[in-house]
Amino acid sequence: MVPARSLILLVVATLAMAACNRSTEPSAAQEAAKAKAAAEFAASEQAWRARRLAELTRPDGWASLIGLHWLDAGAHRVGSAADNGIRLLLGPPHLGVFSVRDGKARFVADAVVSIDGQPGKGGALRSDADQGGPSVIGFDDGKGLATVIQRGGRLALRVKHANADSRVHFAGLQYWPGGQQWRVQARFIPHAPGRTLPIANIIGTTDEIPNPGVVEFTRNGTPFRLEALDQGEGTLFLVFADRTSGHGSYGAGRFIDAPMPDAQGQLVVDFNRAYNPPCAFTPFATCPLPPPENRLDLRVEAGEKTYREPESSSKDA
Repeated sequence: MVPARSLILLVVATLAMAACNRSTEPSAAQEAAKAKAAAEFAASEQAWRARRLAELTRPDGWASLIGLHWLDAGAHRVGSAADNGIRLLLGPPHLGVFSVRDGKARFVADAVVSIDGQPGKGGALRSDADQGGPSVIGFDDGKGLATVIQRGGRLALRVKHANADSRVHFAGLQYWPGGQQWRVQARFIPHAPGRTLPIANIIGTTDEIPNPGVVEFTRNGTPFRLEALDQGEGTLFLVFADRTSGHGSYGAGRFIDAPMPDAQGQLVVDFNRAYNPPCAFTPFATCPLPPPENRLDLRVEAGEKTYREPESSSKDA
């Protein structure tokens, strides 16, 4: 027979253990809150991905690029016919003549075009380095667009067309598993005002970009830093490479548009929203490359994977 005292102690111990187990088990309310947070996160990410795809593949999005042509001093006849100095993949046989003098471009049309949305015959053109942005030449009833950009002290003609093969046969975007754990709390440490960072790009030139500060975060107990750039869009622009670059992610790095820090210098960097530069989709873009400071010794298995082109997009054209 078990003594009464021992029996009482056994009952008390059993009740205590049961209470302890109940206290460590998540309550129904906690489980519901967790499920709600997961559902809200999934919905937010899906909405962001839908916006990203729509932006990329819109008629004048990055997938519509069909040409990047350097405009040296002198005259350049442009069109889709073989007798042009600059031959377009799509467009009228003879679009017109672009001329460059003293670092400025002019245009004389040989086809029906619009200039900044209005019917026109040509004239002086702004580049993307000018205040107000570049002049936009529309052709093929607005399906084609041509602008002058400035890179490394040279001018180039950037051409887009809604019927670009890269847009019509766009293969979609693929993503790493990611998850809420890749929404990282970070701290912004400002640099001295006016600081810039030399950023090389894929065409071999280097630009000095405003570098307002550095973003610090910790992953699995290890601290990491990313130099932030400011392109005047109200966000911190992060250009980074990581251990997945060239191994499932685009080899030349990825981008993140992070929010500006709060008054305490805190922000969230969402690696689920790391996206590929335009150069991942077209050879006609000029993309910044990650500076040495932004090459992370970390596998960022979140955000966009390498873009995979269709095996043969021309067979359906």
